[in-house]
Amino acid sequence: MIGRYARLGGGLALALLSAAALAAGGDLGQAEKQATNWTAIIMFAAFVTGTLFITKWAAAKTKSAADFYTAGGGITGFQNGLAIAGDYMSAASFLGISAAVMVSGYDGLIYSIGFLVGWPIITFLMAEKLRNLGKFTFADVAAYRFEQTPIRAFAASGTLVVVAFYLIAQMVGAGQLIKLLFGLEYWMAVVIVGALMMVYVLFGGMTATTWVQIIKAVLLLSGASFMAFIVMMNYGFSPEQLFAASVKVKADAAVAIGKSPEEASVLAQAIMGPGSFIKDPISAISFGMALMFGTAGLPHILMRFFTVPDAKEARKSVFWATTWIGYFYILTFIIGFGAIVLVSNNPEFLEPSGALKGGGNMAAIHLANAVGGNVFLGFMSAVAFATILAVVAGLTLSGASAVSHDLYATVFKKGNADSASELRVSRITTIALGIIAVVLGIAFEKQNIAFMVSLAFAIAASANFPVLFMSVLWKDCTTRGATIGGFLGLITAVGLTVVSPSVWEATLGNPKGSALFPYTSPALFSMTAGFLGIWLFSILDNSARAKADRAGYLAQRVRSETGIGAASASSH
Repeated sequence: MIGRYARLGGGLALALLSAAALAAGGDLGQAEKQATNWTAIIMFAAFVTGTLFITKWAAAKTKSAADFYTAGGGITGFQNGLAIAGDYMSAASFLGISAAVMVSGYDGLIYSIGFLVGWPIITFLMAEKLRNLGKFTFADVAAYRFEQTPIRAFAASGTLVVVAFYLIAQMVGAGQLIKLLFGLEYWMAVVIVGALMMVYVLFGGMTATTWVQIIKAVLLLSGASFMAFIVMMNYGFSPEQLFAASVKVKADAAVAIGKSPEEASVLAQAIMGPGSFIKDPISAISFGMALMFGTAGLPHILMRFFTVPDAKEARKSVFWATTWIGYFYILTFIIGFGAIVLVSNNPEFLEPSGALKGGGNMAAIHLANAVGGNVFLGFMSAVAFATILAVVAGLTLSGASAVSHDLYATVFKKGNADSASELRVSRITTIALGIIAVVLGIAFEKQNIAFMVSLAFAIAASANFPVLFMSVLWKDCTTRGATIGGFLGLITAVGLTVVSPSVWEATLGNPKGSALFPYTSPALFSMTAGFLGIWLFSILDNSARAKADRAGYLAQRVRSETGIGAASASSH
């Protein structure tokens, strides 16, 4: 039955892709649209066809909730490390960071460094404990010794909000990419990506998602390595020469818009130092905290630790993921500076206004054209599309599991839901999340996608991370403290994000300077609110439930450190 649905889904997806190609072809005569890149479309079609075969194969193996959520716990540490890297190296990393480096120079590195330094926290504090305590979602860990209903209600809320913000960034990247290459309207591009994502998750579950992420990680690392190699080869493999050329290009651009040579020199030199992107210490600290601690609160990353058989493989996963992600972020830095020298002053890639064709997030895609011509442009476009699709599938899966496993099976059905009904709820949620992602992707069209992801990280750092951290490592944490503190962090993060300049002014269109919260990221304030709330409401809680929560800490600690009992609990 599932196999038949997968074939139907595959037909739908390929029909959508064909329709997109035809629509694009029909629009070739319209001057305002980008010419269709047929090389890219053929490579898109090849990738989509290949991954749909993977989905069909995975659908045959997806027979239970455990298979759908965690691939039955049968992924090795090396495979999972590549899949985590594939999940983490999102459109924000590839398109957004390289675009930020192209605009801001060294300041763009704050994303790479922030995203990367979160991994030691996961390595040393979280990975083993997660695998030993959890089954399907991070809520299994947070609620291990607490009352299930309030904690899982919070965890599902935190997961869905983080997933929504993260999905926006991926959908914006996908929409701009397909708009650039297919010549389609932006909204049509977003709808196509949403439909394909739903096909992958609905029919293949975690097995299909994992293998799509592994393949995409290998392709992305290979393509980015080639781009960085060609850029460095043009400058004798000398970073100094590349940086000097970048400063000269920026200075020439400033002179071209009427700046004096002295002013142009000062403006150009700014890309080699801090200050052009984040202008005050509070924003810098807050932004860095969001990126660093948010990593350890991302539900779709935490979920990946339940796909391996034991804690040893979970450790291996983090080692391999950190290796690949660290290497990739070095490449994005080179790609960003490569875009300054090879893209930002090339009329072929610019609109008459001087803006990049396809939007500011397309720097890496134009660089692919500059270093490898149309064929390599097609390859990297297909890889970027694969990147978005894989990450969106992982995000949707974590959102669907939050609703079906945490809310439906545990809260509403009190643990008595059968696997078939849980799967049905998960698939309904997948469709709902896909529709929400499309609507929000259209609304946030103009935002830098790396920045949009940083907002998701801020919410994860303020809500999910404090609850996970305190519930596992603090013996006096209680159900009431974790629930109230978690919701406090979540509401503060979302509220401050909405009234910050990035949403209040840039997205909602309010006048410049009218934002109620002046800083780039809310994490410094909202994360503090989350931790303080957990601590305060836990120490003030002397109820019978609180005594039971504290009494359960020792058993939880033994299980988290040794894994005793974990194998039987996660056997499916």
